[in-house]
Amino acid sequence: MTLYRAQTIDTPHDPFRGGALRADADAGLLVEDGVIVDRDGFARLRSRHPEAEVVELPGGVLLPGLVDTHVHFPQVRVIGALGMPLLEWLERCALPEESRLAEVDYARAVAAEFVGALIGAGTTTALVFGSHFATAVDTLFEAAAASRLRITSGLVVSDRMLREDLHTTAQRGYDEGRALAQRWHGTGHSRYAVTPRFSLSCSDDLLASCGQLHRELPESWFTSHINENLDEVATVGRLFEDGTYLDSYDRHGLVGPRSVLAHNVHPTDAELKRLAEAQTSVAHCPTSNAVLGSGIFPLQRHLVHGVPVALGCDVGAGTGFSLFKEGLQAYMLQRLSGPDGVALTAAHLLHLATAAGAEALGLRDQIGDLSVGKRFDAIWVRPTPGTPLDIGMRHASGPSDALAKVFALGTPHDVARVWIDGAPVEAATAERG
Repeated sequence: MTLYRAQTIDTPHDPFRGGALRADADAGLLVEDGVIVDRDGFARLRSRHPEAEVVELPGGVLLPGLVDTHVHFPQVRVIGALGMPLLEWLERCALPEESRLAEVDYARAVAAEFVGALIGAGTTTALVFGSHFATAVDTLFEAAAASRLRITSGLVVSDRMLREDLHTTAQRGYDEGRALAQRWHGTGHSRYAVTPRFSLSCSDDLLASCGQLHRELPESWFTSHINENLDEVATVGRLFEDGTYLDSYDRHGLVGPRSVLAHNVHPTDAELKRLAEAQTSVAHCPTSNAVLGSGIFPLQRHLVHGVPVALGCDVGAGTGFSLFKEGLQAYMLQRLSGPDGVALTAAHLLHLATAAGAEALGLRDQIGDLSVGKRFDAIWVRPTPGTPLDIGMRHASGPSDALAKVFALGTPHDVARVWIDGAPVEAATAERG
């Protein structure tokens, strides 16, 4: 058994529903076989378990591991391409890079960079857009398994309107997806997600094969994009003619509680109502939305309708792997939304980056906070002495103020240690900023 001593902050109860931040300036967390089996003030817990090995984490703050609900594996090398809307950015920037993953050694190198960057940013669980190439998706699952990262991912499929080398057929997409799922779904921390790129690049036949695979794979997940950009939304409307963007997935059984759709910047009220009925989650990706000029996410409308929302970094349109940055950007965009915005607090941001993501991925009973019974997925944010974050945290007026400074100033450089299932994992080598 290991007894961790630290200042802890988490959100076991949803602050959007009245829950408050939980903070303990001198907490003890007793971890056995990767599970938090007891917690209390450190002195009291130490007296009950004098035999436990003690790990002191002085300064900084211990937070739950971060949960990213939308990030693209093949795009780690194209972060930072500015000045283009979505469809131009895909054509000129993202898709040429994604084609390079046909070569397996190239894909393996990208997978190592990608997984390292996620962990270095403090992300311990992620829903990941895989690659159009099955061999590349294998390299991603291999890299994630080696690091113990909790990953849900799958083969990305399209059969129109992209580069020809990224196209597949309904039968080939089904066969390759099923073979990948047989190798990885339920293996260690890996799970399979059926992943059509978006309705713009997927015919009805291809989406039908996705629906078939999703139905046939027990406990599989579905993820894709929706309502990101007005030109994209209009094109999908012309391609499918009847119904909404959401209908293009729903008619194939792809909208349900094990579904996560990214963006939804321009939803109709009917779509929000249907998402709430199905308890389908939305991955909010604020830096990506800003960089591509997609629009401001209508968080208030999602909350009013009861649609579950979590955070995603959306690398490579997003500007890095840090969910602290995504939380800050979400905060700023809501502030700029005037009366339509949501007055987010530090507690809301932490919840969106941890417990809400765990809920969206069906893992809330295992991760998302630091309660007894949860797996010990955690990060120690310990800034370098003398940095603005260090100064701010040492002079914070309280836990909420200190947490606000983590979101305002924190970067991957400030994530000093990461644990998954109670075991420390190596920090990133690819992204430290």
